[in-house]
Amino acid sequence: MPEQAADDGHVLEFRLPDLGEGLADGDLVSWSVAVGDTVELNQTIAEVETAKAVVALPSPFSGVVVELLAKPGDTVPVGAPLIRVRNDLEVTEPPTATRNDVLVGYGPEAESTSRRRKPTPSAAMAASTPSTHRAAATPAARKLAKELGIDLWFVAGSGPEGAVTVEDVRTAVPVTTPRTPAKVGEAVPAPANGHSGDADAGLIEPTAREERTPVSGVRKRTAAAMLASARTIPQASTFVTVDCTASMELLDHLRTTKSFEGLTLTPLALVAKAALAAIAEYPGINSAWDEPNQEIVTRHYVNLGIAVAAERGLLVPNLKEAQTLSLRELCREISDAAETARSGNATPADLRGGTFTITNVGVFGVDSGVPLVNPGEAAILCLGSIRKRPWVFRDELAVRWVTTLGLSFDHRMIDGELGARFLATTAGFLEDPLTLLSRV
Repeated sequence: MPEQAADDGHVLEFRLPDLGEGLADGDLVSWSVAVGDTVELNQTIAEVETAKAVVALPSPFSGVVVELLAKPGDTVPVGAPLIRVRNDLEVTEPPTATRNDVLVGYGPEAESTSRRRKPTPSAAMAASTPSTHRAAATPAARKLAKELGIDLWFVAGSGPEGAVTVEDVRTAVPVTTPRTPAKVGEAVPAPANGHSGDADAGLIEPTAREERTPVSGVRKRTAAAMLASARTIPQASTFVTVDCTASMELLDHLRTTKSFEGLTLTPLALVAKAALAAIAEYPGINSAWDEPNQEIVTRHYVNLGIAVAAERGLLVPNLKEAQTLSLRELCREISDAAETARSGNATPADLRGGTFTITNVGVFGVDSGVPLVNPGEAAILCLGSIRKRPWVFRDELAVRWVTTLGLSFDHRMIDGELGARFLATTAGFLEDPLTLLSRV
């Protein structure tokens, strides 16, 4: 819930709330109000970008804006003050939000069985002002935070009594102040080693040969997630080259049928269907590692992540309960998810909870890749470009449609045999897609 505290009689302060995603901060994208404006209850006052999505912040009270406490581009810790509003009515206690007054990403879907403590105004500031006391956290979370160099005081806890868990640490990043890039013609301080090339002034003259871009929002969280993946997940990869000529012929045929009229049927949809069929045979691929309990959690549902290159950075919306979808439904859902992500309209619910991911680097003309496993998942499938190549078919050299599939996996729970069998089975479905017809 948003924190509201009375100050100077009728001046109310709104602090950045926990957006329900286990994140420690957000980047202020823009203000929808200015000092002197009158705001109404639930009126959108700002947009904040998190690792999951751009979230519209509604005002928890009405009044006149007297101060904006952050600038667009600032990284604001959870609990830090954002705006002050003067309310002419007598306020004895903060108003209570109703079910309809929650932020985007709040509500039943964001709730968990382990509820967070409701912070007091002073406790909420702990996210921006570290204390000399120790933050409550599980031993495993403390160990992981130390390895990643993350201050636990900047991590919102989701465990019992607000304790920080391993998952909280994995999705958090250190709160830092982005370096302001120097404009061309402005002098910036020289490096500490003094090798600036200007011994007299000790300054570097920036030129148009370099450009600095502050890392924020999705890109900052992606970097933190990939760092956590590389540091905490022992990963292995395996590859297979596939003759998918029969799959391409099937797609050409289906595009002419009434069932797929109006849909953009791509090879990715068929690869997704093949992967889902292979997961049904090898459910261990769709699992997760529970570090605190030292258990492997095998999921019997698939929230299929589709990696999308968007302007804000890499986003991975996932298709909920994808194992229940037909090929036609997969085709439509993948297209809708990609369009929503690229337009910037993906919600936190669209982007969280994935269990297995597919990334398609083939659209960039690349034969294959070694993607990193998303934290919280066990494997990621990489689809390379599909090209006509010389191939031995029925003991004769022929020109066939060929692609390469790659699988990166968490070696703690997936051994080489399981990874290889899953990948070979997926390839087999693409070589003979008629075996998938019963699942279309």
